[in-house]
Amino acid sequence: MHRSRLVGILFDTPAEHAEGEVGFWAGALGTSTYSPPDETQFTALVGAVPDFFTVVQAVGDDAPRYHVDIETDDLAAEVARLTALGAVSVGRWKDAFTMRSPGGHLLCVVPVHSDPQTFARVARVWE
Repeated sequence: MHRSRLVGILFDTPAEHAEGEVGFWAGALGTSTYSPPDETQFTALVGAVPDFFTVVQAVGDDAPRYHVDIETDDLAAEVARLTALGAVSVGRWKDAFTMRSPGGHLLCVVPVHSDPQTFARVARVWE
């Protein structure tokens, strides 16, 4: 048994446009921003959607896109579950697994990032 939930959407933006993208989305959504000191490619749009991460991510290519993160308390089980549904693994960064859905959309499977009470309240249980 493990649990998982859709935890966030990331605006993947070419690095040279990331600052403008952060300004746009922070203004559009009326949020403040935060970049972790050790992962400056990520800028969170704080409080944009309750219990959900909204982030601008600077990427090293010219393909602006969106991707979603699924957080889980068992990375191997969630990757296996999504693989059985047709997703394919395309890479790994730190503890995150990057996958593509059958239609080609990117998603990441990440360890739990939300607070434990939120995760317990909203995650689905998989047998």
